[in-house]
Amino acid sequence: MKKKVLFALPVFVLLAALLPDCYAYAKDSPLATRTIDPVVSTDWLEANSGLKDLVIIDIRSGALYRAGHISNAITLPFDRDVSVWITKRDNLDLEVPEEADLFKTIGSAGIKSDSRIVIVNDAFPTDPQTPPFYARTYAARVADTLIYAGVKNVAILDGGHTKWVKEGRTLSTDIVTPVPVTYRSEVNKAMFVSAHYVKENIGKALLIDAREADAYFGATVSLPKAGHIPTAKSLPASWIWNSKDGTYKHADVLGKMAFGVVGKDKAKEIIVYCGVGNTASGWWFVLTQVLGYDHVKFYDGSAQEWVRYYDMVPYQWN
Repeated sequence: MKKKVLFALPVFVLLAALLPDCYAYAKDSPLATRTIDPVVSTDWLEANSGLKDLVIIDIRSGALYRAGHISNAITLPFDRDVSVWITKRDNLDLEVPEEADLFKTIGSAGIKSDSRIVIVNDAFPTDPQTPPFYARTYAARVADTLIYAGVKNVAILDGGHTKWVKEGRTLSTDIVTPVPVTYRSEVNKAMFVSAHYVKENIGKALLIDAREADAYFGATVSLPKAGHIPTAKSLPASWIWNSKDGTYKHADVLGKMAFGVVGKDKAKEIIVYCGVGNTASGWWFVLTQVLGYDHVKFYDGSAQEWVRYYDMVPYQWN
């Protein structure tokens, strides 16, 4: 991430120390009140890992955490089959947990509503059969879930644990046990929407399909019905990151990609979806937390649920 130039006033000097990669949010944007950037660098994390209000969450497997992790990081693994971050509901994968369960997890990590969180994952999956960018979407999925649960200051480590190790930074094998708290907040009930909501808002809201283009067009089929939800536009999540090292593309680049598909009206209602509710996490995070779109919904059931009740629209070849 390239550094931004801030105003030469004392208050902004202090802010620059906390937010070295800060994006230029509009004054009336809720993101302007952030106390941590949505994507933080390894330099920033190394310099600030001892902050009292900072919670570093390593979502890699427990075995990888025990083998070596960033100092002061706690372990709360993300597993797309079974983990504290997702649940299976109505035979649908990667559904958001029940409110009580989610609050219990957050409290067990010592997280308070004003805590600053950094999510750490590998930039590339350990399973060679998994698409290269999936590990990055796992971090986004956890970040989105925390924001849904009322934790405002959630960030993702740019390049993840992979970049940290490549740069030769120090690792620890000390197991960090957080001091649990009772977490109370309100979930953002408007964030996750149902299949019925999507159906009723076709032609009103802008639908974004975050799957790869071949799935969107129906060239590859992993579901009973090929294609995409009617009126949806293609904006693959894999475009978000640099393929070489798994870092986020610069905000200017992300903005140009988003503007080209969803437009510059940041108050317009947008609904993101994907195959099972994973890759859409990347664009929900970027659109809301990096680019400041105010009205972005997440269809958690995604294509896996949609095809149960409604048809998809395959691309019509001439």
